[in-house]
Amino acid sequence: MNPIIAILKEHNVSDAQIQELFQALTENPLMAMGTIGQLGIAPEKLQQLMALVMQNPALIKEAVSELGLDFAKVEAAKAQLQKS
Repeated sequence: MNPIIAILKEHNVSDAQIQELFQALTENPLMAMGTIGQLGIAPEKLQQLMALVMQNPALIKEAVSELGLDFAKVEAAKAQLQKS
C-alpha cells in the first residue's frame, strides 16, 4: 500500500475520504489542502506526511494510480497553478 494512503488510514480516514482527497488533488490542489485540514490529522503527523511527499513526490503519482485516478489531471492542475 502507498505510504500516503497508509498514513491516512492509520488516522481513521475512510476510503471515501481518501478518494475524495485525491480527487480534489487531481482537480484543484489548493482545494485539496483545505480537505486535508478537515481530516483531523494531528499537526505532527501532517508534517510527517508532508515531509514524506516532499522527499518522494512520486508517491502522489503512485497513490493516484492506486486509487484509479488520472495523474494527467494532477499535472494539468499543477501547470495551471504555476501560471497564476
